[in-house]
Amino acid sequence: MITVPVLFVCLFTGIIHFTETLVYAFRLAGVQTRCLAISMSLFTSALLISRLSNMLQAPLLGTMIDQVIHTNASLITLTHHFRYIIGIAGLGSLIGVLITPVAIPLFQRIILSFQANGSVIRLIISRVIWPRWSDFQNYRAIFQRLSRLLSAIRHLPKSFLVLNIIVTAVYTIGVLCALYAGAIVPEFRATAIQLSGLINGIATILLTLFVDPALARITDQTLRHNRPDTDIKAAILWLLLGRLVGIFILAQLLFMPFSQYLARVTQWLATLSVGAL
Repeated sequence: MITVPVLFVCLFTGIIHFTETLVYAFRLAGVQTRCLAISMSLFTSALLISRLSNMLQAPLLGTMIDQVIHTNASLITLTHHFRYIIGIAGLGSLIGVLITPVAIPLFQRIILSFQANGSVIRLIISRVIWPRWSDFQNYRAIFQRLSRLLSAIRHLPKSFLVLNIIVTAVYTIGVLCALYAGAIVPEFRATAIQLSGLINGIATILLTLFVDPALARITDQTLRHNRPDTDIKAAILWLLLGRLVGIFILAQLLFMPFSQYLARVTQWLATLSVGAL
């Protein structure tokens, strides 16, 4: 049975992943307008929606775990709910991917408008932030060049594309696995929940050291005309596809093993604490 908290968690999760998926559209719009700094700054402002959704989502997730523990409910139901949430994360990303072709020309106008006026308030109340019918013509151009963009993978470093899939999957399930581990060992659930920082920390290190620098290098080379625009478009396309694979497939596969592993680590840490006392 899908409860109201689960529905709200799914809603906020979809918003979070939808918003984060559009970062690639902002980056490409920044490259095409040669205003990359403005594009990333504006997207940071847009991420406030994602941050707010995350703030509202967190206590609802905690409520789900508390209900399971206090009512001695079956973990099977919680498993289904968490898998629904992962699926909604994938759905939010999929919608973001599908909207990206429309978002790119829209973000270009937003960036150029801000560069001309320099006012976020004036930008928000203007008609620039609304899509135009001409933006949808971008779908035709992308479909016509899709095979060429996909084949351009031979010009891209493969390692950062693979790591992007892994990082996306880990980010998606990191908090969920820690919460589920807390439900498995409720007497040590505070310890289990804190382990989410360890999981996401590892993902952050991989993202910071391998994924972001590789994409930044391709972006800078494109801005300096050392690479064709096709390469940055291909990189973004493959990163978007990798995001979907990471959430829909890898995150679902890793969810239960990661949760069980975190539960064992929690019990081990609890044993160390008892031994120290």
